[in-house]
Amino acid sequence: MVEVVGKEKNEMTTSCTLRATEGLEIATDTPEIVKHRNILFELYLAEAPKSEVIKKMAARYGVKKTRFFKKIDPADLLGNKCVLCGLCVRACNEIMGAGAINFINRGPYTVVNTPYFEPTGDCFGCGACVKVCPTDAIQMEDIGGERIMKSWSNTRVPLVQCECCGKYYAPEELAVSTLARLDTPPKEEIAKICPECRGKQIAREEILAKRGGAAKHA
Repeated sequence: MVEVVGKEKNEMTTSCTLRATEGLEIATDTPEIVKHRNILFELYLAEAPKSEVIKKMAARYGVKKTRFFKKIDPADLLGNKCVLCGLCVRACNEIMGAGAINFINRGPYTVVNTPYFEPTGDCFGCGACVKVCPTDAIQMEDIGGERIMKSWSNTRVPLVQCECCGKYYAPEELAVSTLARLDTPPKEEIAKICPECRGKQIAREEILAKRGGAAKHA
């Protein structure tokens, strides 16, 4: 929350939806703003009572508890950390084009997850949702040759194994689709190894080329 300073009166708005224009004057720490932020943090503490990120942010404003009702659901797949910002849904739908997750139910019963809370075959396992989540609500883990999206109903995504070092390094479907979109696809022996081994191999070939040896290029 910020305050736009006007000639007649100030207007409060959210900074993320405000376009920067010439002569724009913004107040970020007025008593009115602090008051509104305190209320918002109390609401966030009630919505995501287990989020350490929210707790730390609220503590900066002296907010350590909430007067609003908070319910801790032991069965919540997002660990009672989700504030329903929708960033994960937008990343999955608009950026990745997977559509593996979305909002479920309405009103106070709204949550984010997979359809019918079941494992989905639409998930790439890319981790974009994990990166954009501001409250660390989304959890995933790589176990053996699978990436388990714990928060998304334990959806399991197969991983690609490096033919050089044997390490699993990327979701299979995502790796295939990424290589297919390259203007100049790498040679087969390069495409089937992890980025770390790929970098070493390319560096090795460049050194050989400078020394007069035969070099192969991706």
